[in-house]
Amino acid sequence: MDAFDSKIIKVIMNNSRVKWADLAVEIGLSAPATAERVNRLVEQGVIKSFGALIDAEKVGSELTAFVAVSLERPEHRSPFLQLINDLDEVQECHHIAGEDDYLLKVRCRNTKDLDRVISYHIKSLSGVIRTKTTIVMDTSKETFQIPINQDKFSSQ
Repeated sequence: MDAFDSKIIKVIMNNSRVKWADLAVEIGLSAPATAERVNRLVEQGVIKSFGALIDAEKVGSELTAFVAVSLERPEHRSPFLQLINDLDEVQECHHIAGEDDYLLKVRCRNTKDLDRVISYHIKSLSGVIRTKTTIVMDTSKETFQIPINQDKFSSQ
């Protein structure tokens, strides 16, 4: 990867709907060369997907919660991860160090809906020994932006 790729990533993180021609002007390459680079970044897994940051409240998911989950034994990981991948309400799943095993970001309609997700889906799974839930009162920052380590990119 080089400095052009770094510029592409920064622009796409900010606006995944940018047109090839506009992106090309921004980074200083032709539109076909820019499209080829973006496609290569996708094939390499650097760009995992393209999406939109949706206002959850406006689409009916008014409650955000973080749920820490502890599993009894490592052999319970696979069924747990399968369940988590199947639950639309779970936006993120992180394997973490510390007292708990996983931290989930969950979006749902309300507390009753959160109870359904936790009690009837997560806690009912064999091997889940504990959950701890933190309900989000307000969100000050939510972004797709991540810091880019320039050491990963060769200079032009």
